[in-house]
Amino acid sequence: MKIDRLRAFMSRDKDRPRLIIAIDTDDGLTGWGECYNHGPDKALEPLLEYLFTFIRGEDPRRIEYLIQYLLQQCRFPPGALGLAAISAIDHCLWDISAKALNVPVYRLLGGNVRDRVRIYAGVYTAPDAAIARDEFDRLNAEWGLTAFKLSPYRIDMHAQRWGEVVRTSAEYFRKLRETVRTDYEIAFDAHAKIFEVGQAIQLGNALAPYDPLFFEEPIRPENIEAWGDLKRGLTCTLATGESLYNRFEFLRLLSVKGCDIIQPDICVVGGISEMRRIATLAEAHYVTVAPHNPMGPLATAVNLHFSAAQPNFRILEYRLPQGAVYAFGDGSSDPNVTPDRSQGAWYVKDPYLPKNGYLELRPDRPGWGVEMDMEVLGKEDYVHWERKVPRRPDGSTAYA
Repeated sequence: MKIDRLRAFMSRDKDRPRLIIAIDTDDGLTGWGECYNHGPDKALEPLLEYLFTFIRGEDPRRIEYLIQYLLQQCRFPPGALGLAAISAIDHCLWDISAKALNVPVYRLLGGNVRDRVRIYAGVYTAPDAAIARDEFDRLNAEWGLTAFKLSPYRIDMHAQRWGEVVRTSAEYFRKLRETVRTDYEIAFDAHAKIFEVGQAIQLGNALAPYDPLFFEEPIRPENIEAWGDLKRGLTCTLATGESLYNRFEFLRLLSVKGCDIIQPDICVVGGISEMRRIATLAEAHYVTVAPHNPMGPLATAVNLHFSAAQPNFRILEYRLPQGAVYAFGDGSSDPNVTPDRSQGAWYVKDPYLPKNGYLELRPDRPGWGVEMDMEVLGKEDYVHWERKVPRRPDGSTAYA
């Protein structure tokens, strides 16, 4: 079996572009993968064409060899775009290898250690407690979900006194706890917007009395040692890792005891191959894994197989393939915006959908267990997307 062709398809997932790739073999098998959309997304296609020249004609089942070869071709450590492209290639190789044996990918990872994968839904931004309750209850009634993630910010963190930001966030969580069902788990994503470690500790500890599932990424990722200081000052569960690229960065994070939960992204770090190494390092530090998964339904399929086979897996981020940008909200500044459920990611015909708050395995389906829609992928559907960078009152910019 030899690698014969790579095809790239520019599609969309609601308001964001998605680059999906297929690698075909000379004996008729096709593997599928998804790139992370760091931006600029159109730069990924020529990069993939370049990387493909190094693997054309090779045996796709030599996954470790081929991914190592691509990394070594980079000479210097690849960055966001290079690893996004390599991640998607890695996905394709695992898909082909499993299809060649007519088994699900998780069988190649040592088999499933669990029968289903628990998920949580993002409910952005920070809607009023009664509105959040209604959305939680709707997601619970339709899909059985009992875990959700919100933004902690109820007021403009740059225009208001920081103590007031902290007070309103804590008051919001207290009111949520009084309003929603007691069995609901609620996480908060601070989205790396806080620059000072001391301020991040203040906010996390203000949320702690109301038992957050986790407090996610309050500060930037660059100074890993600062995460050790942050963790020592917090009294709640700390999660991070979506902005880290490889096992070496995660090893530094784990060595400084910088979190309780790691959140690597399978479309960022180099695919399942690197994801498993990172998770094993975390397991040796008694740290669990909650994969970052804001991407489309193909990325969810890849994550499901990783999660099914990983002993220290905790919970998977999940986005319904149709609906608003996340479960709630449209990306605007209005925390109570009505979701537009007409949008969707349509390039997977049979996406994994929740049942009782979990994604069920598909043991009778080879590879990722999903069917791609070639009619949708055959029509280029690029949509421009960029982050809304906030401005402070003095005119300077802040992290989005």
